[in-house]
Amino acid sequence: MAALMRASREARSKLRPLSSISRRIATYHDPDPLASGKDRSFCSQSRHNCREGVVDLSQYPPERIRNFSIIAHVDHGKSTLADRLLELTGTIKRGHGQPQYLDKLQVERERGITVKAQTATMFHRHTVGGTNSSDKQDSPSFLLNLIDTPGHVDFSYEVSRSLAACQGALLVVDAAQGVQAQTVANFHLAFESNLTIIPVINKIDQPTADPERVKSQLKSLFDLDPEDALLTSAKTGKGLDQVLPAVIERIPSPDGKRDSPLRMLLLDSYYDEYKGVICHVAVVDGALRKGDKIGSAATSQTYEVLDVGIMHPELTSTGVLFTGQVGYVVSGMRSTKEARVGDTLYHAKFTVDPLPGFKPAKHMVFSGLYPADGSDFDALNHAIERLTCNDASVSVMKETSTALGMGFRCGFLGLLHMDVFHQRLEQEYGARVISTIPTVPYIFEYADGSKIQVQNPAALASNPGKRVAACWEPSVIATIIIPSEYVGPIITLCSERRGEQLEYSFIDSQRALMKYRLPLREIIVDFYNELKSITSGYATFDYEDSEYQKSDLVKLDVLLNGQPVDAMATIVHSLKAQRVGRELVDKLKKLIDRQMFDITIQAAIGSKVVARETLSAMRKNVLAKCYGGDVTRKKKLLEKQKEGKKRMKRIGSVDIPQEAFHELFKIS
Repeated sequence: MAALMRASREARSKLRPLSSISRRIATYHDPDPLASGKDRSFCSQSRHNCREGVVDLSQYPPERIRNFSIIAHVDHGKSTLADRLLELTGTIKRGHGQPQYLDKLQVERERGITVKAQTATMFHRHTVGGTNSSDKQDSPSFLLNLIDTPGHVDFSYEVSRSLAACQGALLVVDAAQGVQAQTVANFHLAFESNLTIIPVINKIDQPTADPERVKSQLKSLFDLDPEDALLTSAKTGKGLDQVLPAVIERIPSPDGKRDSPLRMLLLDSYYDEYKGVICHVAVVDGALRKGDKIGSAATSQTYEVLDVGIMHPELTSTGVLFTGQVGYVVSGMRSTKEARVGDTLYHAKFTVDPLPGFKPAKHMVFSGLYPADGSDFDALNHAIERLTCNDASVSVMKETSTALGMGFRCGFLGLLHMDVFHQRLEQEYGARVISTIPTVPYIFEYADGSKIQVQNPAALASNPGKRVAACWEPSVIATIIIPSEYVGPIITLCSERRGEQLEYSFIDSQRALMKYRLPLREIIVDFYNELKSITSGYATFDYEDSEYQKSDLVKLDVLLNGQPVDAMATIVHSLKAQRVGRELVDKLKKLIDRQMFDITIQAAIGSKVVARETLSAMRKNVLAKCYGGDVTRKKKLLEKQKEGKKRMKRIGSVDIPQEAFHELFKIS
């Protein structure tokens, strides 16, 4: 017993007071070579306090808040720059976690692209008007909300939503590649939103970097002062100490009213299995606290705030959000239809004017989604509902196909957007789907003057007695930036795709900018791949929607043994109908498995067949048992087999493999 008591006293003597441990955690120095020692001390302390839920957001009035976004072309270093800024402020530890920290989806990691805009809150000490303070511990602390945005043209809607919560943007340009097509598009988005734009020339450590050439491009294209450009390398950390001071000094603070009734803009939402719908919001006026009753301007429903906080960088509960701050709200929403992106949330006891919100997403590509197994329709419906809460730019409408059963007609912003949506359905929800040929929305006018908008080619079959008088198809204004030696082949490519040249100019001595009006249908499938192939990968491409143009369009049906397959119908230009029909039947002949009867594959425009192939039947050798004898015996067996094949063809069904639909994308 004495030995036990002695061991207990020794163990207690080795324990330190809790306050000592807390002091050690509060003064922990992050081994980050990009930040000074006192910066690391402050950032580590703020990170610890935030994670414990004790951060005091009331000490950050709107004057000490900066909301900014990072915009750039694909692969110009947005996500890497975001990583460095998170490390510089101590929000994450250097070397801990995965690279491109804010790219959290599996599809983003596999493809190396940003699909969803992600927000992170950072704290940084800085003295406005003078950065040479001898003791930054005495400098005021600023709250910085960083939003990392996608760079691909299909996700420009994500960018526009992100910019609505910002007062400024970092326009990142690769020092070697220079200004690209999506750089131009993102600049115009930010400029139209009246944001302060800070040009950042990234990757200056590359051997082929030419910052002076990029500065001249920024001046000629955007009229930005070359002296305002920041020279950085997110990979090595060079020049990053200039970025956050520039954000604080150049970007204005949010101009909300702290004493006004609460108004919040719903920026994004996603579904959590345990908490329900988690909403990302920007507080425009007033303050939000845990336990408040809030209302929705779009649905007129009221909710109780169960949790509120910031992303630092994960969900960090603070209990309150003030004017100008960006964070998350958990309000007990269970239906994905309740969280409408662009909605205005407010205190239920007040009446407020709704915020402008966002322009509705304009869907460019439509495709049918059907469960691979007909019994999985309910599971697919559930998966699509959950996913569309996280991706509000997808439109969904139920439809029925005679070939594939019950399914959905979905609208997407582009072909990559559609592909990513399919991949997320399979990876995140385990859904197995069959996709139909992608189409664009057409307008058909009949002889009696009536007009219909056609998103699904099969819908034209509902008007067999009407004669089509005119057709219109959507067009886009395409911006193409290419090395000057590829101008000739690109002009040929655009002419083959029925393009009309609008602009042709040179950015500098090495690169040209071209603008074309192109039919949307001609670019949604393989135009980008052809463009990259012709220019050895150096071309960049961006487009914006334009008006409808009158065109000569026909519906091309695919028939198997005389029966039309509505899921394979497509609308094409009359001059290309025969070529497309020939490619369709040739591809289907290779993809469809042989049956016990002949399969006739046809492509037809109305009653006119423009292409045909026959897939011969598998045949049993019925003469194997005949060893000589009268020839009439053999003829009788062959005639009997022939009659059986005819009966099978009348009642037999042709199974179309899922791969056939994916392969037909490349043709139509």
